[in-house]
Amino acid sequence: MTNGTARVDAWLWAVRVYKTRSAATNACRAGHVRVNGERAKAAQPVRPGDELRVRIAGFDRILVVKQTITKRVGAIPAAAAVEDKTPPPLPREERGFVPMRDRGAGRPTKRERRDIDKLRGRDADGSDPYGS
Repeated sequence: MTNGTARVDAWLWAVRVYKTRSAATNACRAGHVRVNGERAKAAQPVRPGDELRVRIAGFDRILVVKQTITKRVGAIPAAAAVEDKTPPPLPREERGFVPMRDRGAGRPTKRERRDIDKLRGRDADGSDPYGS
């Protein structure tokens, strides 16, 4: 810890967001880490009060730096160094219907493909009527 700052990859590893420091570095390289709204490189310094958005397994976690640490510590001190502002996930009932095919069902038939296209709001020729 120097001047109250720490590297973002080291901090994410120290507070147990990522299992290894190299995983935290790779997440920064892939653009999954944002500091105060800006994409962060692995060596970018973080200070107390900075807001981090970290994408893990398809979901964003919103973390606020309360204390800068660079060495991996126990669970209790690690929890004290971060404030998690991530909203709780929606209950299963509120997420809405997501159609899924059975695993191992193979490729969809022509009829099933037409039904899938109809569900997605596509025209018969496969084009999107809304132009997206």
